[in-house]
Amino acid sequence: MSYLQTFIRNLFYWLPALIIAMSFHEYAHGKAADMLGDPTPRYAGRLTLNPLRHVDPVGLLMLLIVKFGWAKPVHVNPLYFRGDRRRGMLLVAVAGPGMNFLLAVLAGIAWALSYVARVKLGWEIAVHAVIFFEYLMLYNVYLGVFNLLPIPPLDGSKILFNILPPRYSKFFYQIERYGFLILIVVLVTGLYQYFLTPVANWIFTGIFTLAGLILRLFLGGAA
Repeated sequence: MSYLQTFIRNLFYWLPALIIAMSFHEYAHGKAADMLGDPTPRYAGRLTLNPLRHVDPVGLLMLLIVKFGWAKPVHVNPLYFRGDRRRGMLLVAVAGPGMNFLLAVLAGIAWALSYVARVKLGWEIAVHAVIFFEYLMLYNVYLGVFNLLPIPPLDGSKILFNILPPRYSKFFYQIERYGFLILIVVLVTGLYQYFLTPVANWIFTGIFTLAGLILRLFLGGAA
């Protein structure tokens, strides 16, 4: 099988997985803001899992070409938040990666159950589910961890900004204008791998440990 044939075959697995990961991430931001009292995401039509409302075609194309892209950002207005606004922005920022990690765990469980269906029940179609859920787990883990990098405009910068004392606000405002440039440098030099790889591997270990328990439960020694 040629490289092109392999790419096209795998495209039917990883492209939906990637779109789901991106859509749920942005939806979680909007839903968190909405729950805190901000109607902005609702008025913008972002409280939906419809990928057309979240996926940026150019950002998705960049992901396909250079492995770095983006979705349509969810705009929020903390002036509407009930209670402490810094806490509100922290929750909104955490919601995106948090949703990705939740999806990754669920994908790991579904991956194990699909494997059980293939081995124990002989369902051939489950092979496709195994591949899909593996991609879904992979993309959600990496998307969640990558967004935790403390570099504007990633979620990690918003999390750090709202955790540290307000006296550091001026410093963050100053570096925010250079955030995209800093991010490009980090990506080009590969510095992000020193954070992304070990954290992602730690999460994968936990998910596969859970998946292994499910396999042993249903397959016993066959797992």
